[in-house]
Amino acid sequence: MITNSLPSSLYRVEQVREMDRIAIEDHGIPGYTLMQRAASAAYDALIQHWPASKKIIVLCGAGNNGGDGYLFACQASAAGLDVSVLAMTDVQALQGDARQAAMAWHNLQGKILSMEEVGSCIHSSDVLVDALLGTGVQRDVEGDWLQLIEWINDSGKPVLSIDIPSGLQADTGVVMGIAVRANVTVSYIGLKQGCFTAQGPEYSGKLVYDDLQIPPVIFEAMHADTTVLAHDLIGVNLPARKLDCHKGLNGHVLVVGGDHGMSGAVQLAASGAARAGAGLVSIATRRIHHAVITANHPELMCHAVESAADLSVLLKKVTVVIVGPGLGQSDWGKELLSVVLQTRLPLVVDADALNLLAADPVQRGHWVLTPHPGEAARLLSCATQKVQRDRFKSVQALADQYNAVAVLKGNGSLVFSRERQHVWLCSQGNPGMATAGMGDILTGVIAALIAQGLSLENAARIGVMVHASAGDDAAKEGQRGMMATDLLGGIRRWVNRDNLEAWK
Repeated sequence: MITNSLPSSLYRVEQVREMDRIAIEDHGIPGYTLMQRAASAAYDALIQHWPASKKIIVLCGAGNNGGDGYLFACQASAAGLDVSVLAMTDVQALQGDARQAAMAWHNLQGKILSMEEVGSCIHSSDVLVDALLGTGVQRDVEGDWLQLIEWINDSGKPVLSIDIPSGLQADTGVVMGIAVRANVTVSYIGLKQGCFTAQGPEYSGKLVYDDLQIPPVIFEAMHADTTVLAHDLIGVNLPARKLDCHKGLNGHVLVVGGDHGMSGAVQLAASGAARAGAGLVSIATRRIHHAVITANHPELMCHAVESAADLSVLLKKVTVVIVGPGLGQSDWGKELLSVVLQTRLPLVVDADALNLLAADPVQRGHWVLTPHPGEAARLLSCATQKVQRDRFKSVQALADQYNAVAVLKGNGSLVFSRERQHVWLCSQGNPGMATAGMGDILTGVIAALIAQGLSLENAARIGVMVHASAGDDAAKEGQRGMMATDLLGGIRRWVNRDNLEAWK
């Protein structure tokens, strides 16, 4: 049964194929039956989202994805819709269940369009159904396939993609030269991890899901490498405070950074830490910033730090350290980072500290690294494009190379724990957050959660989710023009999960 409620487990293509194989070979479900169920789920999605549609063009490729499309065409035609099919592969060249499905459409004497006919009539259709390439794309789309996808995207017509938008790499979320921009994607058996990060969300549109009625035992036996973060984690890890709570029990966060002209970054990180519940928040920064910060933020303790000796005294009094916001890459920043790295305190490392670390790598451990793709590329000594080509591998490489809990920011931010060997993906957040200072706020939230006793892994997971959810709250007033400080009120609400029902 199709559902808009998505599972939290995400899979790689080879895992979904294995589950499909087990369902067929070990549980006796014919492949053609699964194909019929997939077609029914796609038809249900069509009726749910475009109930008034009458004229449908189904674009069928080779393989089982095309087979799903042919059987969809059969069901839609039987329901009285005006259905035409573009067959990108001759039926005689198809094999197995896909050929049987194509023959079912031919036996109905269903309409078959040529490429030229599709190009001329695509604009008169109500909905286009993409059953072209499926999950097997490994190289850039070319030739007639590229031309067809261009027509689809330029048509302005609603698009329903079967299993995954054609041209989108299912494991990575990378567009292989060109991809269909779907309005709705129906995903089968297991959700493909590529739909949730990189370019995946942009091209997948709204995701709906159908498990094709395969036995639950198959899911139980297949370990998912990636899990979508759930808001339930917040309440479990941040219960209501006890009545005798005092600030000393909630940790002391120290923010190290703010070279000349860069005091804003440390103020944002410190504010994020304060709003996320740290008992005490201090800033170690250039002397010239002291008066302004103290005037703007009387709740924060600001310390003038011009040397390593100044910082060493402060490090003896804190629970967790943020290093990097506005740190710069001068000798001053390098000296302060060196001192911080020598402590045994948990660290949250961002911005210029990551750039300095890339130039002089260490495997310190007991820290959280929070790079955006450009910083991740420097840390891994590669191009940003390589990081983005496989964000899942990149976040694992960061964690392994630096012995860290790694947060790879971006569309579908990822958190990887070396201890658990698992990736968590944040599906919250929005493009309005692509503005200065957002990363500084995030470091503050993560550090505050560590200060309050959460493990580095849990602090990273929950911090990313709280930060993104606060960003979605702020976006209710519009994404354009959003500022980092707009998140602070939402952060406070989200870390008080017990009270959420009162303000929703």
